[in-house]
Parts: sequence; C-alpha cells; structure tokens
Amino acid sequence: MTATVASHRKPRQHPLASLTGGSRSARTARTAATLALAGAATATTFDGTGQAAPPPTPAQVKGRVDALYQEAEVATQNYNGAKEAADSAREELSRLQDEAARRTSKLNAARAELGTMAASQYRSGGVDPTVRLMLSADPQRYLDGAAVLERTGSHQAAAVAGYARRLGSVRQVQQQAAETARRMTAGQATAKKHRVTVVRKLDAAEQLLSRLTAEQRQRMAGRDPSRNGGGAGRASRGADRGDGLLGGIPTGSAAAAQAPGSRAARAVAFAYAALGKPYVWGATGPSAYDCSGLTQAAWRSGGVALPRTTYTQINAGPRIDRSQLAPGDLVFFYSGISHVGLYVGDGKMIHAPHPGAPVRLAPIDQMPFAGATRPA
Repeated sequence: MTATVASHRKPRQHPLASLTGGSRSARTARTAATLALAGAATATTFDGTGQAAPPPTPAQVKGRVDALYQEAEVATQNYNGAKEAADSAREELSRLQDEAARRTSKLNAARAELGTMAASQYRSGGVDPTVRLMLSADPQRYLDGAAVLERTGSHQAAAVAGYARRLGSVRQVQQQAAETARRMTAGQATAKKHRVTVVRKLDAAEQLLSRLTAEQRQRMAGRDPSRNGGGAGRASRGADRGDGLLGGIPTGSAAAAQAPGSRAARAVAFAYAALGKPYVWGATGPSAYDCSGLTQAAWRSGGVALPRTTYTQINAGPRIDRSQLAPGDLVFFYSGISHVGLYVGDGKMIHAPHPGAPVRLAPIDQMPFAGATRPA
C-alpha cells in the first residue's frame, strides 16, 4: 500500500534545478519568443511599415519655411510694437523723474520758508505781548512791528497753501512715474516674449533649410522671384546710372519722377538706395532693415514720421485702391497686415523680405494683397 502511494507521487525537484537543468524548457521558450519578436520586427522593417518617414521634398521644405518666415514676421511686428511702447514709456518716465526732481526742489524751498516762519513766530510769540511791550526799549517800534506781523499772517497762510499745492503736485508726478514704470516693465516683458517667438521660428526655418543641399537651396530660391537677387541688383545698378528703365524694371530716377509729391519721391529714392542691404528683424537702418523699418526710414527721409509697425503704418494716411497706386505708397500683405513694402510703379515694390533675403524689388502680387496707404 505504501509502495503504491509512493509510485503516484510527483517526483521532487532538486533545489538547484531551477538554476540549472530544470529551467531549460522555460529558457528555450523565452528564447523562441524573443526570436519570433525579432523576426516580426525584421519583417516589418523589410515590408516598409517600420521605416522612418522619408525626408521632406524641397517643395515641402519651401512651404514650411515660408510659413515659418510669415509667423516670424507676425511676431516681429508684435515685438516692434511692444518695444516701441516700452521705449516711449522709458522716455516718459525719464521726463517725469526730471519733473518730480524740479517740483521736489521747489517743495523743499517752501518747506524751508515755513520752517523759518515757524521759528520766527516761536521766538516772537513765546512772551505775552503786554510783557514784551513793557520790556521794549522803544514801544512805538514794538507797535509798528506788531502791525507788520499782523500783516505777515496773510503771507504765512499763502506760504502754507503753496506748500500744500507743491506737495500734491509732487505726489501726482510720482504716481504718474510709478504707473509709467509699470507700463515700461510690461512692455519690456511683452517684447521679450515676442523676441523668443521670432528666434524660435527663424531657428526652425534654418534647421529645415539645412536639410537641403546647396543646389536644392539655390533651385528653391530660383523658383521664388522674391529670393532672386538678380533683379534687385540690376535695378540698383540702373538706379545708380539714373536710367529710366532697365529690362522693363523702373529705376530709382524714373520711379521718383512718377511719385505724387516731393516727399514720396525722396522716399522712393531712399528705398532704391537701400537695395541689397540685409534683412534683420527689428532693424530700422541704416545698415539693415526689417519690412516696416525700411518703409519708416524711407518716409523719414521725405520728412514724414511713420509709426513703427505694419499695424500702425496702414493708418498713417488715406487708403488707396490698388488700381490707383503711385510710387511711394505703402502696400500691405496678408490678412493680419504683417508685411509692408514701398510701391515703386509697374506693379512692383521694394521691400525687406526675410532673413537671408536682402532688400529687393519684387512684384506686389507675389503675396496676398491686403491694402495700401499714401502717407500724409
């Protein structure tokens, strides 16, 4: 009976079996599973479903780079506006601080005058008037002095009132200065935020362009007239010679002659002189420009002060219909009014396009037209 029971028992595994021979089947199973997974992964790779995405084509790169440049230009105009506001607040703060210093100086003088009056009153009023009269060596002189002091009371009251007014004005200027300082700080913070956005967008565009070969980048530039420097260079040379037309492109002298006024003519001449200068976001010249910096500088040469950004320049004069454009008019693009150029005639403008593209001539129909203004 005992032998029968023993014959049906499961053999006991040696304590070391799990570390040696007893686990061979498990290890074999795991190895098989690993090989199966590896085989599946290899098969996936071979059939193409696990391959990395193909690199973008030059056309795709161009589209994305153009979009990034447009987004960077929006941020650039926001930066320009915030910086202009911060700079204006800084100038106002400096003026208010100077004004507060002047008023405080007058306040201190008024305070000193009141102190002198108070000390004099204390010295003269510390003794009863009757006693002072009895002790006075010259009673008539004392009486005359008392009359003067009585009349002086009105002057003292005026001095006190003047001090109070000066104190109030100093506090008012100080409050204005504090508010202006807060506005300046807020403008600086906003400008910094937009600056980060601009740099990030431009870095992304540069990374995309770095994936292309030099030949691909050249072909991409050649397909976009705004990035072809040949026309700008030819026009610049023609403008230097004073020719009327060069290859169908109006030069500086011809375009200026067609301008509706002397100020517009000077603005056009300035823009032609700027051809070939680099685009630098936030720049207003004289060695580099962004789009609104160029138009602002051009019209400044004509004696007209334009605001800094595209959003404000579009309101710097009456709106002009596209069919009525004349040299010197400002032409704006995109629904957000984020780009501006200076019209020079024959359907062309001079503008600062984007990083890597210098100031150049370009047709106005290469971007979505948003409106035009004739600065006044």
